[in-house]
Amino acid sequence: MTGPILKLSGKDEGIQVTVESILSGADSPEKVTECIRKIFPEFNNGSQIKHPELGAAENQIIRDENLSMNEFLMLLHKQQILDTALDSMSRNLSSDDTEFHILRQAAISAKIAFNIPGENPLGGLITIRLKGKNLKDWIEAATWHKGRDSIPRSIDDELAMDKSGEATTWI
Repeated sequence: MTGPILKLSGKDEGIQVTVESILSGADSPEKVTECIRKIFPEFNNGSQIKHPELGAAENQIIRDENLSMNEFLMLLHKQQILDTALDSMSRNLSSDDTEFHILRQAAISAKIAFNIPGENPLGGLITIRLKGKNLKDWIEAATWHKGRDSIPRSIDDELAMDKSGEATTWI
């Protein structure tokens, strides 16, 4: 008999979570905020955002800090993309911080889709920054699944995606 699945959220675990997105052109602040809240329900920009005006659009950043990763991690489990998450979340990992991007277009449907490095997708990106001690261990624990009992995975192992986002084939 196995025990209950460990549920991590980052909050009260020493992980500071910052989420932001750039509003450009005719992006609706309300619609972008709505799509972010599908993944991070407590997201609250808090600052005054100007609505785009014809001929006078300007880039703006909406951001919130100290958010929970609970819904994000639950969606990763539900979509069964934990190995992809491990690779994507750790791609830019330094000793105690990382940054990765997910697609806003997928988020509006409460789905997680990681951005391929160097791509600028239609619909924009949500940037997620994680900072904290032992972040590598936290990411490995947060993306753990039972299949790793048979095929162990760790950050930057030989099964990781390559830098272009291509999957490594298991033989």
